Amino acid sequence: MGLLTADPSRIDPEWMTRALRDAGVIDQARVVDLACKPVGNGLVGDSYRFRLTYDEDQPKAPTTVIGKFPAANPDSRRSGSAHMLYVREVAFYRELATTVAIHTPRPILAEIDPVTDDFTLILEDLAPARQGDQLAGCSIADSRTAMAEAAALHAPRWGDPTLDTVHCFTVAASRRKDFRATLPAIIGHYKDRYRDVIEPEFLTLIDALPDAMSRYQSDRSTPRTLQHADFRLDNMLFDVRGNTRPMATLDWQTLTVGPGIVDVAYFLSAGIDPSERRLHEADLVRFYHSELIRRGVRDYGWDDCWRDYRRYTLHGIMMGVVSALSVQRSERGDALFLKMTRGACAQALDHDSFSYWRD
Repeated sequence: MGLLTADPSRIDPEWMTRALRDAGVIDQARVVDLACKPVGNGLVGDSYRFRLTYDEDQPKAPTTVIGKFPAANPDSRRSGSAHMLYVREVAFYRELATTVAIHTPRPILAEIDPVTDDFTLILEDLAPARQGDQLAGCSIADSRTAMAEAAALHAPRWGDPTLDTVHCFTVAASRRKDFRATLPAIIGHYKDRYRDVIEPEFLTLIDALPDAMSRYQSDRSTPRTLQHADFRLDNMLFDVRGNTRPMATLDWQTLTVGPGIVDVAYFLSAGIDPSERRLHEADLVRFYHSELIRRGVRDYGWDDCWRDYRRYTLHGIMMGVVSALSVQRSERGDALFLKMTRGACAQALDHDSFSYWRD
């Protein structure tokens, strides 16, 4: 952990030279100057672009890299530690990214202190790219691209029992009961904050979350795989590296093991307006299913996939509610979480999702 730092201002040319050399990215060249600017919309992690100057030309030496660190805001930082977000993301880049086919930045450095949760991620920069925007939404073409990338994440580890033995997942599973116990209080705080602006029929669904989530989280009727669990537009880049790749997925802090279709339902509830979703969701989910089959998934028929899509909408509601109370409050955050919650509640009503999780 000699290069580990939670403070981007401590990264100087000598530090960056060592990190790039240790990763085999550069040989003889040396970083002699760097400039650092914030990038992205991260809520519990702070990201920066480092622009690098070398003492000599070296083919393939990156002119920019992305650094990611714990949030400077204390509330967001505590949330990142409490929910094991930092541990999961570092584990993804260190252990799991090479085992799946979804496109992500290549890690140059991924280090974490297990005691303090200080961490450093240095990642390849995928610019130029088009940043996804949760509030603006996206086209159906972008949604289709996201479905293909979801299948590229889910298919390679489909039904893999060894995932449950990955350290960060075993620890997270031991804490899940604690989360269920705190959910009613979280919902109470959420209602105090938003009851005057969110629709009554949606509040009714939010009130029903604790009972439904206990059944939802213990269900094992659908094959499990690696799940991003925050698969939405703010965590995506399109037309990556000048359109050499259609999309890349970022922010692996919520990584978990569960049904892949959760990522699909969550993306469609949060990424496109309900009216558009209703028109296109069946075609988009069918395309996702066809991509799973193309990538080798067996014994998961279309009827099972569509049924799972209709019942696994609760994750989007939970993410909208819990996330709103987990980070520093802001105008964009309020707009973002309300849009996510409304989209997921509308999806759950359309498909009568809660009926699948009653006695």
